[in-house]
Amino acid sequence: MSASAESAAAPGVTLHAPASGEFLGHFPWQSAAAVRALLGSAHAAQPQWAATPLAERRQCIAGLRQLLLFQTDALAQLIADCVGKTRVEALATEIMPTVAASRWYERHAAKFLRPRRLQRGSLLYLNKRSTLYRVPWGVIGVISPWNYPLGIPMHEILPALLAGNAVVFKTAPETLPVGFKIAELMRLAGVPQDVFQHVNIDGPTCGDLWLETGGVDKLFFTGSVRVGKLLAEKAARALVPVSLELGGKDAMIVCADADLKRAAAGAVWAGLSNAGQSCAGVERIYVQETVYAPFLELLSQKVARLRTGQDRDFNVDVGALCTARQVETVRHHLEDAFQRGARVAAKAAAPADDNPHFVAPLVLTQVDHGMAVMREETFGPVLGVMPFASDAQAIQLANDSAYGLTASVWSRDLRQAERLARQIHAGAIMINDHLLSHAQTETPWGGFKHSGYGRGHGQFAFEAVTAPKVIVHDWLKLIRYQPYWMPYNRQVYEGLKGITLALYARRWSHRFAGLWRALKLVPRVFRLP
Repeated sequence: MSASAESAAAPGVTLHAPASGEFLGHFPWQSAAAVRALLGSAHAAQPQWAATPLAERRQCIAGLRQLLLFQTDALAQLIADCVGKTRVEALATEIMPTVAASRWYERHAAKFLRPRRLQRGSLLYLNKRSTLYRVPWGVIGVISPWNYPLGIPMHEILPALLAGNAVVFKTAPETLPVGFKIAELMRLAGVPQDVFQHVNIDGPTCGDLWLETGGVDKLFFTGSVRVGKLLAEKAARALVPVSLELGGKDAMIVCADADLKRAAAGAVWAGLSNAGQSCAGVERIYVQETVYAPFLELLSQKVARLRTGQDRDFNVDVGALCTARQVETVRHHLEDAFQRGARVAAKAAAPADDNPHFVAPLVLTQVDHGMAVMREETFGPVLGVMPFASDAQAIQLANDSAYGLTASVWSRDLRQAERLARQIHAGAIMINDHLLSHAQTETPWGGFKHSGYGRGHGQFAFEAVTAPKVIVHDWLKLIRYQPYWMPYNRQVYEGLKGITLALYARRWSHRFAGLWRALKLVPRVFRLP
């Protein structure tokens, strides 16, 4: 048997580009023993990395950013090959935001990681002074999905490394080449190999290994609700903290006074970029009934003009669905919708290529919340549009979902738009835009309900990758003996009661009475019994 045939026969994953069918390689799984060894080396290397001056860790991230800039074309092509998206989308939604995020995290790390004096909460403990420290968890595990193999995990990896953690990273099998590329760039940027490690192992084995004794100290997972629940159960048994981002079914509300041309263009981009494979992308559109017809006409015109196919010369708008499973999900949702009465309002031209991974974008009307396409995460180039009669109905429809990741409101009246946005049960709501907030490093990222729990990005990212530790000093040396220390007696009880009254009673007469009682404890605090 040849070496290539033997390699192909080894347990692992064989990849072909979704858009072109080109063979990308066979990647054998690492053994459980090898992954345990990697985890062990990460635990051994992490203390030294945490002790490395922050300036040096920041220098590594700055070096990584320059590598991303110099390798933009090759990296965009690699992402496009693995996922099936266009190179414009690989650049605009992954490389550009990652470059910007690396700069933001590098510049703000010192501010969010430095020790902070806590404001005293009570005069009861006047002699105490508290300082809050943010300390690294240790080894952080990051499991990321295939739809944004660079853009999503970097918002966890970058702050984790800056905070002094070691990182063990698992990308989705479909995007393993991107994961290996990230590991290569980290090494070139100066991050020690044991501090950042990319593993290639099947999902169930990964979860078991990472959540056993000697595994990771905290886990970040982005993916499906089903897998997120399984990992949360395992993490609970192991007492490992976990942050989950589990997808969305995101709503877009178009008000009567909206700029309809802008709203239609925004819906096309936010709903159909990456062939609709965005957890924060538009999947449900609710339009005020008085502008429903003109909005639908504008949206239909834009969708009909979209070009679907393989990106050979930057000449297409919508790429391929990444996996055969996703193709089947979209097909199932459409069949269910048509059987229940949905109609096609617009459809882009079918791609010339008969590759089943290419699905022409389409707009559905006559949809309702009894259909899977308006209830479950489709993750494909399908937009369902419904009219609404009142603001209250729009909010009810937007919130009628098991998910709550993002949403948007489109209106010229910004005050009214914000009033509606505050009523939507989602973690990030944009006004007159959608999807972009993930690229805004300073904004918190995470959702409600089945979209998961935990927050990342910006300040929340540094809080997520560190644990709070407080050190309390007894700075007033005159107080040698705390009044509530043993031995107890009646005088201690009455004195403590007096202190409480003196500080917190509403009436001044009660305060003075309390102070008189408290003074009886004064001799006790200045000398040891």
